[in-house]
Amino acid sequence: MSDQTDKSEYSMYIRVAGGAICCRRCLAKSVRSGKQCSKPAMNSSKTQKCTHHGGRSTGPKTQKGRERIAKAHTTHGQSSKASRLQHSKDSAKISMLEDSMFVLGMGDGKRLQGRKANGYRPLRTIEQVRRFLLGINLHRM
Repeated sequence: MSDQTDKSEYSMYIRVAGGAICCRRCLAKSVRSGKQCSKPAMNSSKTQKCTHHGGRSTGPKTQKGRERIAKAHTTHGQSSKASRLQHSKDSAKISMLEDSMFVLGMGDGKRLQGRKANGYRPLRTIEQVRRFLLGINLHRM
């Protein structure tokens, strides 16, 4: 097959919803079967492709655009990158406070299990506990 594909062998439109809707058809062609994709093309696709064949947006191209998206990026609409970083820092402080209680003999319960947050440094001596407690801002918590 040559690089210059003849568009006459493609069906440009497809009828969906029982023939009630006529829309543009994806122009992708299967290498194995030689048949044209049977899905509707996305309206936003400049190359008339469906979501499986490259019709989705590729995102911002410039560095400024990428920084803008990264700054505003949220996961599931609930938290930003900055709030996730702050949560990680606070989780590390809580784990270090737990270490402090254990070193000072203030608790007799089980310690929390599992992965510790980024920034966590284990406290094993009274001197480490003293430096940690003098360094944190207790009024912020």
